[in-house]
Amino acid sequence: MNSPPMQELADSVHTMHEVADTLHAAAGHGASPGERNLFTELLHHIQDSHELETPFGHIELMHLPKFSIGGVAVDPSITKHVVFLWVAAAILCLGAILVTRINIRRMVPRGFGNLMEVFIVFIRDEVVIPNMGPKGVRYMPYLLTTFFFILLMNLLGLIPYGASATGNVSVTAGLAIIAFVMIQWAAIRSQGLGHYLAHLTGGVHWSLWPIMIPIEILGLFTKPFALCIRLFANMTGGHIVIVSLIGLIFIFQSYVIAIAPVGFVVGIMFLELFVAFLQAYIFTMLTSLFMGLGMQTEHHGGPEETAHS
Repeated sequence: MNSPPMQELADSVHTMHEVADTLHAAAGHGASPGERNLFTELLHHIQDSHELETPFGHIELMHLPKFSIGGVAVDPSITKHVVFLWVAAAILCLGAILVTRINIRRMVPRGFGNLMEVFIVFIRDEVVIPNMGPKGVRYMPYLLTTFFFILLMNLLGLIPYGASATGNVSVTAGLAIIAFVMIQWAAIRSQGLGHYLAHLTGGVHWSLWPIMIPIEILGLFTKPFALCIRLFANMTGGHIVIVSLIGLIFIFQSYVIAIAPVGFVVGIMFLELFVAFLQAYIFTMLTSLFMGLGMQTEHHGGPEETAHS
């Protein structure tokens, strides 16, 4: 059932690699050393690395010894995406502290506190309550953290010398794993463990349980997998498009041709700003929706009706 979307995803990733390889080859043949260095910098911007780009040169990040867990090699070294993930976390913590102090001092928030209140009220009234009901307000801290954390990581990739940690599938996978845990926890807390396990049967006859239970369990994992790949692909795709457009300058090696790609890149950058907010909203909205489906199962007639909904 999921093979066509997965095939499209595989084709898209393959195409993005082909574009990057083609543009890199074009930059390496017939281009001056300065042009090759500039184009290499553009390609490195969308990749993870063990160094940070700054106006004063590259800063080498800490390398740590590798180790293996169950035969799987693990490299705990600090990378560029890890650094910007930490930066986003630090900004989020400082912003939360600042907003809390502002709201404590003033009965009516103003300025930055009022701006954050707009986002918080929007998430509560337009995302959490419609999808999860009044009981979903208890999960507001997690959903707000998810929204602002993803938003900050997205926005950091739009600043000079920055990087989008959400363009790394390991980061989005980590966010999806946390979402998976929260989705199951919300369902178990609302339904009870017995009712939660009963819904895995799909409400069908016991003779069909060997077929239905694996399908239902697989369905539990497809939701966070979709969250992971959607965020990763959307945040990576925009940067690939920008690099591809700028790569046209190196292919044609003409200042006249450069006018059109630069204009398109400016437009794509504004679109990326919108996408940064949109993807944070979609991840948060879908997470709350999946949590709400588990929480509200008890109000819709049990497993049989849930299986038909």
